[in-house]
Amino acid sequence: MALADLERDDHGYLKDLNEWNEDVARELAEEEGVNLTDDSFKLINFLRGEYINNNANQPNERNMVKGLKDDWKGKLSTKELYALFPKGPAKQAGKIAGLPETKRKGGY
Repeated sequence: MALADLERDDHGYLKDLNEWNEDVARELAEEEGVNLTDDSFKLINFLRGEYINNNANQPNERNMVKGLKDDWKGKLSTKELYALFPKGPAKQAGKIAGLPETKRKGGY
């Protein structure tokens, strides 16, 4: 299913996270000006897993680093997350992951 066919909110977030797939993620990333890598997908899949399996949890950057550090090649810090998602790992990666907009402060 193409991004153009999916229902989105006023800020461009998918209304139904079950309509998400990696092709939709690539289209959202292109719209955001983000180049997706294997590491990008590690974060995206982590965020989706947290949201779907952990009572709609949307972790902050510190908890992302803690949750991903064992899966990451090399040292992981918030800086690496912002290199992947310059407008903020919580908001921008969450959007590309097909999750609802986080209500946490910051981002865009």
